[in-house]
Amino acid sequence: MAETGASPLPASPSSQSPLARAEHFIWLTARVLEQRRFAHDFLAGSSAAADAVETALTAYRNEDGGYGHGLEPDLRGPVSQPLHTAHALRVLDSIGRCGGQRVERVCRYLTTISTPDGALPAVHPSQRGYPCAPFVPLVDVPPSALLATGPVVGLLHRNEVWHAWLFRATDFCWSAVESLEVSHPYEVRAAVAFLDGVPDRSRARAAADRLGRLLREQRLVVLDPEQEGDRPVAAGDATGEHHYPYDYARAPESLARSWFTDEEMARALDHLRSAQQEDGGWPARRPGWAPGPDREARSVVTVEALRVLRAHGRPL
Repeated sequence: MAETGASPLPASPSSQSPLARAEHFIWLTARVLEQRRFAHDFLAGSSAAADAVETALTAYRNEDGGYGHGLEPDLRGPVSQPLHTAHALRVLDSIGRCGGQRVERVCRYLTTISTPDGALPAVHPSQRGYPCAPFVPLVDVPPSALLATGPVVGLLHRNEVWHAWLFRATDFCWSAVESLEVSHPYEVRAAVAFLDGVPDRSRARAAADRLGRLLREQRLVVLDPEQEGDRPVAAGDATGEHHYPYDYARAPESLARSWFTDEEMARALDHLRSAQQEDGGWPARRPGWAPGPDREARSVVTVEALRVLRAHGRPL
């Protein structure tokens, strides 16, 4: 018998729609966090749904203010890591909760793990001894990484968070972005995340214009998915791994949107929509390495694919 007073489930969309197929995949395979995010973003969207996302995210939080426990699927184990914490901030931003005491604790954690120049390492050496993907760089004295620092700094600025940690970290990001000569798709994406949130908009636009030219010159983006085989795979990427305009311009308001014509973006979004698999989920493009992380990564990618398509006005 149904519990007295229980709220009815929202009506599902047409069983033939991409959203309905994704919904089936999420309920069948996803972690509680991605289930709650899907419900918030595509079913309910209420304050209670945001509370549910925040509660699910709390399970990954540690006493030091950072996040661990496999929040980023390729890093396992309980210890806090910069990439886990960046993931947590993206989730909080998506529900309008990136502020307050929770983020204050995050900034204190970031302060404790910063490199000598005030930035973040991609992976903190505390990961050693716990499982992680074989392509994760694990060294005893990791260097500062725009990959880890840029998205965190950009999100905190966009949410008008002010903390002493941000000053040197922002300076590091500006220096790293404006000195890029040879880059990698994931590093460019981190730079965009920084530039989309940093307060100095005129400087950000100038840096983004230069970055967009660099992206095309170094062929770090597939502009025609039907000819992706002609594009070289970036150093460090998996065989057959490619990056598309929507990987950089996650929403129309991103500075990276100006890098691509309407036709190029439309082709990319058509490709993203067509990449939905028979089971309703989207594939994780990084190499598979263990059943649990691979399954979790697909649920994360599926929620993000739906968010990108909706942000760009594609019907779901």
